[in-house]
Amino acid sequence: MGSSASVPAPRLARLGGALYLINIICGAFAIGVVPGMLFVSDPATTAHNIQTHELLYRAGLAAHVVVTLTNIGIAAIFYELFKVVNRRLALLDVFFTLVATAIEAAGVVNQFQPLILTGSGPYANALPPEQLHTLAYLPHDLAQADYLLYGIFFGLDIICTGYLVLKSSFMPRTIGILLGIDGLAYLVYGFADILAPGFAAHLVPWIQLPALGELTLALWLLVAGVSTERWMQQPIRPS
Repeated sequence: MGSSASVPAPRLARLGGALYLINIICGAFAIGVVPGMLFVSDPATTAHNIQTHELLYRAGLAAHVVVTLTNIGIAAIFYELFKVVNRRLALLDVFFTLVATAIEAAGVVNQFQPLILTGSGPYANALPPEQLHTLAYLPHDLAQADYLLYGIFFGLDIICTGYLVLKSSFMPRTIGILLGIDGLAYLVYGFADILAPGFAAHLVPWIQLPALGELTLALWLLVAGVSTERWMQQPIRPS
């Protein structure tokens, strides 16, 4: 029989779903909306956009920090929920999440560079404007590399979660299958972009569609939660 948690499983599930939904919304804002509004192919125009809409840019950074914080909470909650399915795999899932989050958080630090270079500090007149604008644009390109790296680890995390959902008796197997497909999509795109960027570019946006599996998981946990009876009846499998 599964051991009871200090917090009831339904409450844990809904808290996990809420954090996951916040994570998805903030991630879409930080990675999709803000760069889409401020970054163009011309570094000078991009630098001007960041200076003109500095609060928006900073809001994107704040949203990205929220993503990294919720990743940690989600990892802890999912371990509590799924350790009754397979304790070792649930722990491995936590490790994948934490490594991915560490890479993601380190990448956010680089994204403060445009604010430092284009502000009124000592760097404003240290270099010609063209060079400053190019250096300010560089973190945007580096962010793509960050995304590839932490996306691969998140892909492995999602595959683990999908397997745990699939093998559980308290969540729909369909969600586990969707998560497995989503995790594979992360891995395929990540390695494709490392090995053959031109080919990877043709995979977008279709390769991103499986991410709906994560939204499905978040909404299910938030709305339906899990059955305490079925969660308690799940035999603990250490391996």
